[in-house]
Amino acid sequence: INMKYAIIEVSGRQFWVESGKYYDLNRIPTELGTQITLNRVLLVNNEGDLLIGKPYLENIKVEGKILEHLRGRKTIVYKMRPKKKTRKKQGHRQDLTRVLIENISVL
Repeated sequence: INMKYAIIEVSGRQFWVESGKYYDLNRIPTELGTQITLNRVLLVNNEGDLLIGKPYLENIKVEGKILEHLRGRKTIVYKMRPKKKTRKKQGHRQDLTRVLIENISVL
Protein backbone atom coordinates (compact mmCIF):
# COMPACT_ATOMS: atom_id res chain seq x y z
CA ILE A 1 0.00 0.00 0.00
CA ASN A 2 1.60 3.25 -1.11
CA MET A 3 0.34 6.18 0.87
CA LYS A 4 1.67 9.45 2.11
CA TYR A 5 2.33 9.80 5.80
CA ALA A 6 4.76 11.50 8.11
CA ILE A 7 6.00 10.96 11.64
CA ILE A 8 6.21 14.30 13.43
CA GLU A 9 7.23 15.36 16.91
CA VAL A 10 4.94 17.75 18.76
CA SER A 11 5.54 18.77 22.39
CA GLY A 12 7.74 15.79 23.19
CA ARG A 13 5.48 13.14 21.66
CA GLN A 14 5.62 11.53 18.24
CA PHE A 15 2.60 11.18 15.96
CA TRP A 16 2.07 9.25 12.73
CA VAL A 17 0.05 11.74 10.68
CA GLU A 18 -1.75 11.49 7.36
CA SER A 19 -3.39 14.33 5.47
CA GLY A 20 -7.14 14.64 5.84
CA LYS A 21 -7.22 13.26 9.41
CA TYR A 22 -7.29 15.13 12.68
CA TYR A 23 -5.17 14.57 15.77
CA ASP A 24 -5.41 15.73 19.38
CA LEU A 25 -2.16 17.43 20.36
CA ASN A 26 -1.23 19.23 23.54
CA ARG A 27 -2.74 22.72 23.77
CA ILE A 28 -1.41 25.10 21.13
CA PRO A 29 -2.32 28.64 22.27
CA THR A 30 -3.67 30.08 19.01
CA GLU A 31 -7.08 31.03 17.64
CA LEU A 32 -9.41 28.58 15.92
CA GLY A 33 -9.04 28.20 12.17
CA THR A 34 -5.39 29.26 12.17
CA GLN A 35 -3.04 27.58 9.71
CA ILE A 36 -0.03 26.08 11.46
CA THR A 37 3.12 24.47 10.11
CA LEU A 38 4.58 21.52 12.00
CA ASN A 39 8.28 21.58 11.21
CA ARG A 40 9.75 18.81 13.36
CA VAL A 41 9.34 16.01 10.83
CA LEU A 42 11.22 12.81 11.62
CA LEU A 43 10.15 10.60 8.71
CA VAL A 44 8.11 10.91 5.52
CA ASN A 45 6.79 8.13 3.30
CA ASN A 46 6.03 9.82 -0.03
CA GLU A 47 4.22 7.12 -2.05
CA GLY A 48 6.72 4.41 -1.05
CA ASP A 49 9.76 6.73 -1.09
CA LEU A 50 11.07 6.87 2.50
CA LEU A 51 12.86 9.98 3.74
CA ILE A 52 14.41 9.77 7.20
CA GLY A 53 15.68 12.82 9.06
CA LYS A 54 18.83 13.11 11.16
CA PRO A 55 17.05 13.99 13.42
CA TYR A 56 14.66 16.24 11.44
CA LEU A 57 13.87 16.67 7.76
CA GLU A 58 14.41 20.24 6.58
CA ASN A 59 12.56 20.25 3.24
CA ILE A 60 9.22 18.86 4.40
CA LYS A 61 6.22 21.00 5.27
CA VAL A 62 3.30 19.55 7.25
CA GLU A 63 0.43 22.02 7.24
CA GLY A 64 -2.51 21.85 9.58
CA LYS A 65 -5.54 23.82 10.68
CA ILE A 66 -6.72 24.24 14.26
CA LEU A 67 -10.25 22.84 14.55
CA GLU A 68 -11.04 23.19 18.26
CA HIS A 69 -9.65 23.43 21.75
CA LEU A 70 -10.88 20.70 24.06
CA ARG A 71 -10.00 18.90 27.26
CA GLY A 72 -9.06 15.26 27.49
CA ARG A 73 -10.79 12.62 29.57
CA LYS A 74 -10.30 12.85 33.30
CA THR A 75 -7.49 10.77 34.71
CA ILE A 76 -7.41 10.04 38.42
CA VAL A 77 -4.15 10.62 40.28
CA TYR A 78 -4.35 8.65 43.54
CA LYS A 79 -1.46 8.80 45.97
CA MET A 80 -1.44 6.68 49.10
CA ARG A 81 1.30 5.86 51.55
CA PRO A 82 0.94 2.41 53.03
CA LYS A 83 0.65 2.10 56.82
CA LYS A 84 0.17 5.88 57.10
CA LYS A 85 -3.19 7.56 56.97
CA THR A 86 -2.34 9.67 53.93
CA ARG A 87 -4.47 9.51 50.85
CA LYS A 88 -4.62 12.08 48.08
CA LYS A 89 -7.06 11.81 45.19
CA GLN A 90 -6.69 14.31 42.42
CA GLY A 91 -8.26 14.56 38.98
CA HIS A 92 -6.48 15.85 35.89
CA ARG A 93 -7.81 16.85 32.48
CA GLN A 94 -5.22 17.70 29.85
CA ASP A 95 -5.84 20.72 27.63
CA LEU A 96 -5.81 19.52 24.03
CA THR A 97 -5.98 21.08 20.59
CA ARG A 98 -7.55 19.22 17.68
CA VAL A 99 -5.51 19.79 14.52
CA LEU A 100 -6.58 18.76 11.01
CA ILE A 101 -3.58 17.83 8.87
CA GLU A 102 -4.21 19.37 5.47
CA ASN A 103 -1.21 18.38 3.42
CA ILE A 104 2.28 16.97 3.63
CA SER A 105 4.42 18.60 0.99
CA VAL A 106 8.00 18.00 -0.12
CA LEU A 107 9.63 21.31 -0.99
